[in-house]
Amino acid sequence: MALIGVAVGLGNVWRFPYMVGKFGGAAFVLFYVLVVIVIGIPGLMAELALGRETRRGPVGAFAAGGLPLGRYVGWGFFGVVTAATSYYCAVIGWVLYFALAELLRPVGVVLDASAILPPDSGIDMGSLVRQLLCTGIVIATCGAVQWRGLRAGIERASVWIMPTLYVILLILVGRSLTLPGAWAGVQWYLLKFSVADITPAVVVAAMGQAIFSMSLGGTFMVLYGSYLADHVPLGRQAVTTAIGDTMAGLLAGLAIIPAVFALGLPPASGPGLLFTTLPRVFATIPLGWLFGLLFFVGLFGAAWLSAVAALEALVAGLTDNTRITRSRAIVLMATVTWALSIPPSLNNTIFVPWDLTFGSGMQTLGALLAVLTLGWCVSRGRALQQLSGAHPVPGWLIHWLRFGVPAAILTVGLWWLASSVLQLVTAV
Repeated sequence: MALIGVAVGLGNVWRFPYMVGKFGGAAFVLFYVLVVIVIGIPGLMAELALGRETRRGPVGAFAAGGLPLGRYVGWGFFGVVTAATSYYCAVIGWVLYFALAELLRPVGVVLDASAILPPDSGIDMGSLVRQLLCTGIVIATCGAVQWRGLRAGIERASVWIMPTLYVILLILVGRSLTLPGAWAGVQWYLLKFSVADITPAVVVAAMGQAIFSMSLGGTFMVLYGSYLADHVPLGRQAVTTAIGDTMAGLLAGLAIIPAVFALGLPPASGPGLLFTTLPRVFATIPLGWLFGLLFFVGLFGAAWLSAVAALEALVAGLTDNTRITRSRAIVLMATVTWALSIPPSLNNTIFVPWDLTFGSGMQTLGALLAVLTLGWCVSRGRALQQLSGAHPVPGWLIHWLRFGVPAAILTVGLWWLASSVLQLVTAV
């Protein structure tokens, strides 16, 4: 449950449905599931194996695994995770504010949830104050759980939150499917498929979404792998995590897409599909405030667990590589993360490049380096031993990790660089 809690977050409930809408529905969904099987699961096994082999978090794992300049790479990703966690917690703060708005609606208190969203440019002090307050609450609660430790805090929270999220999603799916006209959305989402719909943009977007959604990136999963016992079979852990992660995304899409079609709204609304379109959906259905509250509470719980994992990676980075105690590391990283949330909270002119740099770009690079470290720097025997645990894995897996998975991840990274940074290609 802790591993599923790391993987399931905003990438599933927020990003997956809008990516489906942007890239054409069923073709994207089908290819995404294929990518999870052939790329995501082996990549997750590699990151868990690297963590267990080195018994280090991301700061020490690359050096201990034998990657040239690995210590500098590790500290570099420590900075990346710090910057990424800052804006991620800010977005979770938005979700918290939207949940509060839904909670107050039935008692006659009208709260403009969109007031927390950053402006496109300039500075809106009302938005900034709301964001910093909600972000502070998110980070403080993450730190409180970490204070109790992995098993007493993170695992206990995961055991309660993750099943609750799936129950909430199932309730929302049931409500969505009963709306008049919802079946057209189901067909577009899962059934209306053509091979011609699988374009290069769809292929690369599905690969990138799988990396993002499963929290690959040489950070969180490497850390959690360092906590696993030697006898634990990583294949089973990876498959279970992938199933839980994929089901969360598919259920979120099934809760959102049919409702969007039923109300005649455009599915290709981009990131605003959740924060702009969905509240309009809830406002037009009976007991919409209740379904809205359930949705945003479920999204908050899932995203919050990923934030706990992010902060844990930072705390472990300090305690494993410095003389700072765990309690002081928690306070220090919580403070630094909150301070770093200020720049991306100012406006979207800062937020979007921040997200592209520390989320999409650096996360893809981290996933690539983690797979290369296990496949090429750790000895073949040790790598296979760690991948196996108590149950041996086939020998061809190490070759797939050496060649196939890096080639796929590199393709995603180069496409992201060309399309999002250099603007050399457009989605087709």
